[in-house]
Amino acid sequence: MPLPLVHHPDYDADSVPDGHRFPMRKYSLVAEILRARGESFTVPAHARESWLHRAHDPGYVSAVLTSSVDRKAARRIGFEMTPAIAARTRASVGGTCLATRLALEHGAAVNLAGGSHHADYEGGAGFCVFNDVAVAAQIALDDGLVSQIAVIDCDVHHGDGTARIFAAEPRVFTSSLHCEQNWPRDKPPSDLDVGIERGSGDEAYLAALKTMIDDVLARVTPQLVFYNAGVDPHADDRLGLLELSDDGLRQRDQLVVDAFASHGIPIVGVLGGGYSSDASDVAMRHTFLVDALKTIASSGV
Repeated sequence: MPLPLVHHPDYDADSVPDGHRFPMRKYSLVAEILRARGESFTVPAHARESWLHRAHDPGYVSAVLTSSVDRKAARRIGFEMTPAIAARTRASVGGTCLATRLALEHGAAVNLAGGSHHADYEGGAGFCVFNDVAVAAQIALDDGLVSQIAVIDCDVHHGDGTARIFAAEPRVFTSSLHCEQNWPRDKPPSDLDVGIERGSGDEAYLAALKTMIDDVLARVTPQLVFYNAGVDPHADDRLGLLELSDDGLRQRDQLVVDAFASHGIPIVGVLGGGYSSDASDVAMRHTFLVDALKTIASSGV
């Protein structure tokens, strides 16, 4: 069984110009790269409004879906809140929800978007409108698909929104490996936080990641893992402050995949951040996650 890859054309909201700090075009480019390799995609439905209420304030959800978010909230998110952005974020959440069910069937799946970990119950922030992992995790729990989840967040920025949403939920173990000196300044505690010093490269990062994974597995036995594989720890990233190489990112993704696959734990991969000037470079780095997960997709764990 090929690795299930979830993609929707709406992931690329053309209302965000190429000069924006968030390289929206990366989603189309990732799909182009993988399509050229012979990959095919499963298209998700847009998340229903009721799904979004699982992790977000209904008033905020309504404001996003009607493009009536106030200016202060929109500035905190970083996008003008247009119908295209609303469609993009609903598609992204729907993609992670679909990837969750596919991962439980096949051992692994990737949403070729997602990882919007700064959005919390009250609202969005940092280019994150709705927290797709939080919505998908809550649905999986509510529907009885699993009873214990772990979030392995390796985006360079702290997973503050996810930490806040699940602060009082023992069935979701949140962990974050991030640059300690990077945004956001306020880092509410995850169940396990590992802050890496600015300028750290491959060796220090991978050692910290291995220790974090060992700690996660010592403290919880998840039936499902959400892996945020943001590529913003890369040395060329404009917002990253770390010094990982392409090879370091590849090793990171394989380390995460091997650690949980060896325990028979299904993995949902989401792309997370990436802010290098060249969107094509960002897109190529996002394919490292696909390469790593393809090694276990056929095992049916």
